[in-house]
Amino acid sequence: MSARPAKGGGRWVSVPPERLHPWIDGFAARHGPFEAAGDARVVRLTARDGALAELHVPFPPMRPGPPHVTRLVEHARAARRVGVVLVRLGGYAAGVFDGTELVASKVGSRLVQGRTAAGGWSQQRFARRRSNQAGKAFEAAVETALRVLTPYLGELDAVVLGGDRAAAGALRADRRLAPLLALEAEPFLTVPDPRLAVLKETPAQFRAVRVRVVDPS
Repeated sequence: MSARPAKGGGRWVSVPPERLHPWIDGFAARHGPFEAAGDARVVRLTARDGALAELHVPFPPMRPGPPHVTRLVEHARAARRVGVVLVRLGGYAAGVFDGTELVASKVGSRLVQGRTAAGGWSQQRFARRRSNQAGKAFEAAVETALRVLTPYLGELDAVVLGGDRAAAGALRADRRLAPLLALEAEPFLTVPDPRLAVLKETPAQFRAVRVRVVDPS
C-alpha cells in the first residue's frame, strides 16, 4: 500500500482489493466503530473518534445500498478483463489483463531525438525531423493499441491509459481508437518508459481502491 497527501486535507492510500477488508478492520481497530454510507462511486466510513475514510469505487458504478462495505469488497474483487495502453514520446505498450494475468501484449519504441540548442536553419531542420519522428512513434502506438486490444473489444470491462498525459491526450483525439476509449476508466497510470516489466505491474494501480483518510482533529 502507498500513501500521499490529499488536496483539501488528509492523505490518499491505495489498497489492493485482496487487502480491502483487513484494511477496513484495521481502520475500525484504530478509530473505533464506524457508520458506513455511500453511493455508486464512493463509500464513506465515519468513525466514532471523527476519523473519515472515503473509499472510491474502482471501475464505477457499483450497485449502491447497504451493506456498503460488503458490496464494495465484492465489487473491488470482481473478475475483470482490462485493456491498458501506455504511451510516452517514443515508447508505447498495450496489453490485455484477465485479473492480474497479462493475456496479450506488445511493447515497442521509436527514435525521437531530444531537443537541441542550435539556432537558425539548423534548428528548423531539426524541428521538422523531430516532428516527423514523433508522428511515426505516435502512429506506431495507435496501431499497436488497435492490434492488441481490438480482438478483445467485446470482452473488455474497461480500458486504462497511462504514461505521459500529453501523449495520452493525443491518443484520445485519434478517431480510430474511439470504440476502445469509450471504455476508458480511471485511474490514469503514472509510469516510467513503457516496457514489458512496467506493463506487467500496472494491475497494482488500476485494481487498487483509492482511499482518502482524514484523521480526527
